[in-house]
Amino acid sequence: MPYYMIQLGYRPDAWDALIDHPVNRLDVVKPAIESLGGRIVDGWLSFGEYDLVAITEMPDNVSAAAFSLAVEAGGAVEQYRTTPLLTMDEAIEAMKKAQGTGYKPPQ
Repeated sequence: MPYYMIQLGYRPDAWDALIDHPVNRLDVVKPAIESLGGRIVDGWLSFGEYDLVAITEMPDNVSAAAFSLAVEAGGAVEQYRTTPLLTMDEAIEAMKKAQGTGYKPPQ
């Protein structure tokens, strides 16, 4: 199953709610991801541009997009990014396929 990195930034009111009632959000969203055929590999609170980073496995891009749409429609986040990830084996396969494309850069 393909891997995806999810990065999100909470709105201030979401932080207020989490501070008032601390909860592991990965446990809360796990059923939603599983309903799409996916799973959470792991997640972390982070400093900087994004507040949370998670690695998920999803069956396909449509399922990853469906989760993104659901989260963004919920209104608790102000930033949300999904990045498809390749395993190293997939990256090598892509490199090998790139060899045979015939692509030439402008000169």
